[in-house]
Amino acid sequence: MFATLSDRLADTFKSLRGKGRLSEADIDATAREIRIALLEADVALPVVKDFVAAIKERARGEEVSQALNPAQQVVKIVNEELVAILGGETRRLQFAKSGPTIIMLAGLQGAGKTTLAAKLALWLKGQGMSPLLVACDLQRPNAVNQLQVNGGRVGVPVFAPQPGNGVGNPVAVARESVEEAKRKLHDVIIVDTAGRLGIDAELMKQAADIRDAISPDEVLFVVDAMIGQDAVTTAKAFLDGVGYDGVVLTKLDGDARGGAALSIVSLTGKPIMFASNGEKMTDFDLFHPDRMAGRILDMGDMLTLIEQAEKAFDAEEAAAAAAKVATGEFTLDDFLAQMQQLRKLGSMSKLMGMLPGMGQFRQQLDNFDEREIDRIQAIIQSMTPGERANPKLIDGSRRLRIAKGAGRQVSDVNQLVDRFFEAKKVMQQMMSGGGVPGMPGAPGQGFGKRAGARQQAKQKKGKGARRSGNPAKAAAQAQAAAQRAAEKPAANPFAVPTGEEVDYESAAAQLNLPKDFSKFLK
Repeated sequence: MFATLSDRLADTFKSLRGKGRLSEADIDATAREIRIALLEADVALPVVKDFVAAIKERARGEEVSQALNPAQQVVKIVNEELVAILGGETRRLQFAKSGPTIIMLAGLQGAGKTTLAAKLALWLKGQGMSPLLVACDLQRPNAVNQLQVNGGRVGVPVFAPQPGNGVGNPVAVARESVEEAKRKLHDVIIVDTAGRLGIDAELMKQAADIRDAISPDEVLFVVDAMIGQDAVTTAKAFLDGVGYDGVVLTKLDGDARGGAALSIVSLTGKPIMFASNGEKMTDFDLFHPDRMAGRILDMGDMLTLIEQAEKAFDAEEAAAAAAKVATGEFTLDDFLAQMQQLRKLGSMSKLMGMLPGMGQFRQQLDNFDEREIDRIQAIIQSMTPGERANPKLIDGSRRLRIAKGAGRQVSDVNQLVDRFFEAKKVMQQMMSGGGVPGMPGAPGQGFGKRAGARQQAKQKKGKGARRSGNPAKAAAQAQAAAQRAAEKPAANPFAVPTGEEVDYESAAAQLNLPKDFSKFLK
């Protein structure tokens, strides 16, 4: 959603790199580009004005003028200001001290309230709670049925005493749901209310009546993040007519410009509490302003990625796989199991998008084929148990048979086998503490080709002592080195067994001294 904004900001920061000091013109040009980027992202004008003014004020201050890297300091300022307009801190649900916690959802029709109610119920269920869904949208056709279907998908009961489709009193249903929850020991009630295609008095009155009847602990305003600046108008109208405690953004995975997320908090004063970013019931989580700011600035979102991995991966299975890698017993069955575990994390393109610096590969991520793991699974399952345990057995004829069994080309089988051996090699290298082959820090690797060549040259040359260009000083240095060597014979690098010749020329070379000094050493 924030792709356009991210690209514009990245281009803006590129122009600042390499500058040891930022002039007034640099700050004005950067502020202008940020202003244009935010306006193109559909951010409300008052928010843009305040945001840019804050950045300019801080950029002219001492924190940038005295910084070693002014460009990075500007990025830090923009990041902090983004976090501020997104709400500052993560706002969590406040639960009732006694009795069931009542959460009421409000918003326009089409914002995704009914689906979001089921997502919220599943999320609360994962937190160890026992939620109850309540169907109070009795106006929209099949709204009650939709909630019942979604409730069945997430394994959460639905209280729906009225058929809906224009029949029934939503206020009475909401009031009865509280008694139902107490009777069946549910600790959270999620009330799905009716929406309209536009803001009207009837909608506001019905929502206000439900609120007064059940006194909810949290009223969440559900807004479609794709409707742009109109989201702010709708949010203000609901705030005045019904009132709410927090905002839930839906459809964050869309291709809209995302200005609503950056405008609502500043103009309503209410925090964004949750975000829905996909069609699956699991595509829902708390909204973290600092993490969203990191994504916008292409800094990645490693914390969310780690949290998802902790939920999807089994610790014992991961430990067993690590042990197999360390002992060299890692097989294609283990490789497939790891791929299937990875799939539990969700869309691969979304996961890759959480890594820092992946904005430059956005086009490749958008074109990523999510069915690749299915193809890998088909190829591996077309192998015999012996071939999966020992891929070295897979010769030409076996590869042809496997390809036919999987409905793939022989080249696909070749590629998979090669990738498996390469992955196994990398994992064994990492397990042995050697780092990733070909990456900085691995044995024999520098930081890039040129740096690696320089490092190898230094290793061949040896550290040695720095020699003065002045002959007299150089002679004094050599004499001092010889005296130190004489005082500590055990530490003398040129010490040789008694009776053997000493190569003084080599000794002079290792000390970075001219050959003439070999006589002096002797």
